[in-house]
Amino acid sequence: MTRTATGFITFEGIEGSGKTTQVRLLSEFLTSKGVQHIVTREPGGTVVGEKIRSLLLDPQSRMVPVSELLLYGAARAQHIEEIIEPALGEGKVVLCDRFTDATAAYQGAGRGIPMNVIRVVNSLASADIKPDMTLLLDLDPEKGLARARARNKTLGATSTTRFDDEELAFHARVREGYLEIAREDTARVRVVTAEAPEEKVAKQIVAHVKRRLGLK
Repeated sequence: MTRTATGFITFEGIEGSGKTTQVRLLSEFLTSKGVQHIVTREPGGTVVGEKIRSLLLDPQSRMVPVSELLLYGAARAQHIEEIIEPALGEGKVVLCDRFTDATAAYQGAGRGIPMNVIRVVNSLASADIKPDMTLLLDLDPEKGLARARARNKTLGATSTTRFDDEELAFHARVREGYLEIAREDTARVRVVTAEAPEEKVAKQIVAHVKRRLGLK
């Protein structure tokens, strides 16, 4: 039987934190419970968004931080209009791999763009739609980069992104940016330690989501 549950749930974390895997595992759990939902990602989710994603993540792309910020905003505006808002309007749960917190952490804390600028772009691009719950997969940046680079070695050069090539200090700033967001919004953000085996991480995530959606 299909169950109706509503909620906008986002996943955040540094490179190598396991977001994509955990989104998939949570989707499998919701399917087992008969909960209607969609899985999407940022940047991406739409034809325009996926083209912007290719540009943003391409290691050969050279761009200034403000260009990066505005491209993320453009992809998000398209994503909200075409995917997220319609799904929420239909009463579906939306699982999104990254959202506005990623912009604050990466382009704000990481790149150093002033947070008042980040907030304006995020507000405009997201139409002020905010997640009901954010699952922050927290991991030491050195371990995260090691995971990401090991993954890239297995999958091949095409999996490498511009962010994989950033120095460790950049990723440390991004992590601290995420943790600051979590400290400022304890009602929304749930910090999950991502160093544990993926099955244990998944159990923690499921427990948080069951409480949020009222599932048994």
